[in-house]
Amino acid sequence: MLPLSLMVQFEGIYSHARSPLKARISLLALAMALILAGGPAQAASGLAMHGAPREAEDFTHFPYANPDAPRGGRATFAVRGSFDSLNPLIVKGVSADGVREYLYESLLARANDEPFTLYGLIAEDVETPPDRSYVEFTLNPEAKFSDSRPITVEDVIFSHGVLRDHGRPNHRSYYKKVAKVEKTGERKVRFTFDGSGDREMPLIMGLMPVLPSHLLSAETFEKTTLEPRIGSGPYVIEKLDPGKTITYKRDPNYWGRDLPVNRGLYNFDRIRFDYYRDMGSMFEAFKSGLVQLRKETDPTRWAEGYDFPAMHDGEVIKESLPVETPAGMSALVFNTRRPIFADPRVRQALIRLFDFEWVNRTLYHGQYARTESYFARSELSSHGHPADATERALLAPFPEAVKPSVMDGDFSFPVSDDTGQNRKARVEALTLLQDAGYELKDGKLVNKKSGEPFEFEILAATRDQERLLLTYARALKQVGIEAKIRQVDSAQYQRRKQTYDFDMIQNFWGVSLSPGNEQSFRWGSQAAATEGSFNYPGVKSEAADAMIEAMLRAKDRKSFISAVRALDRVLVSGDYVVPLFYLPRQWVAHWDTLKRPEKTPLYGYQLDTWWLEPEDNTDSGDER
Repeated sequence: MLPLSLMVQFEGIYSHARSPLKARISLLALAMALILAGGPAQAASGLAMHGAPREAEDFTHFPYANPDAPRGGRATFAVRGSFDSLNPLIVKGVSADGVREYLYESLLARANDEPFTLYGLIAEDVETPPDRSYVEFTLNPEAKFSDSRPITVEDVIFSHGVLRDHGRPNHRSYYKKVAKVEKTGERKVRFTFDGSGDREMPLIMGLMPVLPSHLLSAETFEKTTLEPRIGSGPYVIEKLDPGKTITYKRDPNYWGRDLPVNRGLYNFDRIRFDYYRDMGSMFEAFKSGLVQLRKETDPTRWAEGYDFPAMHDGEVIKESLPVETPAGMSALVFNTRRPIFADPRVRQALIRLFDFEWVNRTLYHGQYARTESYFARSELSSHGHPADATERALLAPFPEAVKPSVMDGDFSFPVSDDTGQNRKARVEALTLLQDAGYELKDGKLVNKKSGEPFEFEILAATRDQERLLLTYARALKQVGIEAKIRQVDSAQYQRRKQTYDFDMIQNFWGVSLSPGNEQSFRWGSQAAATEGSFNYPGVKSEAADAMIEAMLRAKDRKSFISAVRALDRVLVSGDYVVPLFYLPRQWVAHWDTLKRPEKTPLYGYQLDTWWLEPEDNTDSGDER
């Protein structure tokens, strides 16, 4: 039994942590933390994946937000493609931008200046023990939907059930780890987890969108719809022209506008998304002022395209902003479900035939860095680091899963002579292809047994993609491989991705400084057979599954980094993609009437913290 003096100390901390809008750790958790850590636990203002939250108990706003930012005006942004639904939580249809972000709130809000930390939103309190076997939320009594109905524990329980049974595959996968959900008080709900030991689950549940049970049912939830939805967020849907434009209006009665996590955010009276068929028309809309901001990813356009009057007159501003998160994986993806890509020697050969140095110089002004890791540009990357003792112990049961050079940190992708010939890589690729059962015959690569030519299709969604893909296809043709580029509209492209109906695609997987359950949805064996998952290559690896599990079980940052690096080594060794490149910084161009805070957070600029100059923020609501 704990000494009375320590019990009094715990009670004081416990009482202090019960203040509204702050997360707390239960008395039992504090006692356990003292026993395990050998010292008194500190009350926290939020819940962090590893370590303690950065913000103090009485924080008033995030450091990257300006609480004095003026409010008003309409901001218009461009989106490529179209939409046919207002339900972003199901696989069916293509949802309009902004519905999830502006209508549906979660129990907790994420801080963008920390790896993975959450603070109070719909839930004012959160409790979880050291083993994170459950999480209990206490709802804010002020929380309500935009139709003025209060948010109840029943809404939270309903949301969990409907997303678990009828939501997107990632939601189904995550929420099935809840063994029991129960109402433990008038405003309290507890989720008890299965025995998987997944320490991320309390945070996953904190990010669960909360839906109005009085307006939805399991049957209606699964249907695509263009009827405006009701949520609890800062905006409501004001107008829409299906497939073309959608406008959100800031809710003047938004219940959470004064919460610390929201101060300085959501400053525009209206937010409008206009949809365009191609990148060229989107850029022209920006140049003419119809769109106020553009996130640029094209080095050629960044270097040469911003030569127009408004730029010269100072009305448009170009900024290269810091970002400290992993660059993610941008790649050409082999669908290993296809027999043509089942042999890793074939994939290794095609990786060698991608001439990064030539492509970067001739197409992209040398602006890119080569992607050598699934977690490039961060401490999570295994590239250049020999595996530590923890990694080697994790990988020991899978001796064939990691190449020796990857394990030792010596691996790098081949570097060409930058002439465009790439002769050495062609010789190496042909050797690998011959070992895999192919031979050159009359200038074409054919299967030695069947005589069938080596041909496949690369699916493209944009013309910008075509330029890169055609360059790659020409390199493949030098060894007798016929790669056909096929561009389809965005809706068909999404459908074919979701059903894995492709040979090769170009894809990007973004990643945070705290990767978690989404990694199983990208690289887990079960996800490989689940339509709608992001496991586009069809990765089926016991080693990858085990590294993801180790990552989710990690109790401290050091062991977590080791587990992520071990996963990185498995994926790099599997040759599932042709890694492309990344930009070292964020590029953004905007009209000078649009302003931002001085501080850029860890995850890069956050558009919801921006505002319009007061003289420019009058908005009558009329459409252009």
